[in-house]
Amino acid sequence: MSPERGGKQASSGKSRGSRAAKRPSGPEAARRRGLLLFGVLFVVLFAIVAISEGIGDPSIPGDDVILIEEAPGDVGHITKAEFDHAMVLAAAQGGQKKVPKEGKKYEELKETALSGMIESAWLEGQAAEMGIEATDAEVAKEFKKIKGENFPKESEFKKFLKETKFTQQDIDERVKLQILSTEIQEQLKEEPPTPSDSEVEDYYEAAKATQFTQPASRSIRLIRNKDEAKAEQALKQLEAGNTAKDWAKVAKELSEDPATKGKGGLQQNVADGTLEEPLDSAIVDAPEGQLEGPLKTPTGFVVFEVQNSSPETVEELKGVEGQIRSQLTQQLEQDAFNEFISDFNARWTSRTFCADGYVIERCANFEGSGRPASAPPACYEEDPKGPRPDCPAPVFQAIPAAPGSITPLEPQGKPLAQRPHPPGEEKAAEAPPAGLPGGAVPPPAE
Repeated sequence: MSPERGGKQASSGKSRGSRAAKRPSGPEAARRRGLLLFGVLFVVLFAIVAISEGIGDPSIPGDDVILIEEAPGDVGHITKAEFDHAMVLAAAQGGQKKVPKEGKKYEELKETALSGMIESAWLEGQAAEMGIEATDAEVAKEFKKIKGENFPKESEFKKFLKETKFTQQDIDERVKLQILSTEIQEQLKEEPPTPSDSEVEDYYEAAKATQFTQPASRSIRLIRNKDEAKAEQALKQLEAGNTAKDWAKVAKELSEDPATKGKGGLQQNVADGTLEEPLDSAIVDAPEGQLEGPLKTPTGFVVFEVQNSSPETVEELKGVEGQIRSQLTQQLEQDAFNEFISDFNARWTSRTFCADGYVIERCANFEGSGRPASAPPACYEEDPKGPRPDCPAPVFQAIPAAPGSITPLEPQGKPLAQRPHPPGEEKAAEAPPAGLPGGAVPPPAE
């Protein structure tokens, strides 16, 4: 994760600790895992997906570079001194010995540092609103466990501090954030959404044919040869002797089917509809224990015999209800979590105000250019040098679901493919039919 703000003490309260990392294989692995553990705590949990714009700025105190309203204590006041310290940490994590001078690298580092401090404050603010805290004792206990597992030797830990520029206070803050992040996730799981009986039944009916039905199958023996005369020869030999030993001898001598040649022609549990026609239909209609053929197929002439068959079976709802409920519950939990993340980002962005020179997309007073951040500058140049690059769409395009594709199995449906435009459609669109607002063109007749 990006370096967060330093200089904040752990608050008091209750929380559960998080799972510690596995023991490293050596000093270098320990240092690297320590970097990962202390530097990347909750960026996945709180990935930024929402940007707010155009909200009035409150008065930002002179010592602050960022003000986050409704954050507990002094968490919402990020000072210039804290920013400078975060820049030092960000540079160290990026492998730089010192903070670069003004320029592209400096701006990239500045956004990294600011993002980390804002994310930390947001997380602490969210935890406070949910009644979640981490005591000094919990932080100390978790740190001791993490240190012991990642840095068996004190010299390794000191080397880690020297390379990362971390202070003990920085580390305690990151351990605290890890505890808060874990507890937030645990609290969100305490009241999981449950699917209704009708949702379970709808899913079962939609998935019955594909997930809960075992098609009819048969175990067969067959001899396949492109030469009809050799297939006839195989049939005569099997009519004279039809034991497994006879099949093994004939298959080895006359079959050209690589999958069954060495198995006495045996192919087990062949589901209906899996073989080529007309062989598949002939096998379905054939009685057990009776030689058939030679039958002409696209791959040769086949002599076969159905050994045994199993009818189609369908699992009843009561037998798979638990499985379906579990699957639907996971889906509902993910939907609820996504909704929580969206609300989290929108709400805390609207409370975050940044001073001039420190404004990034996480700030409510950020004013974007309307251009995607990933777009190369040449996309917006009137006469770019060299070939024009691949440019992203300037506006996010929502893709509607195809009619009838939204089902219990696919809640989002299948994307609606854009239809081809027939010749002359542009001219027709210039003169829309009367009575359709906005110049909308009616869909073509089916």
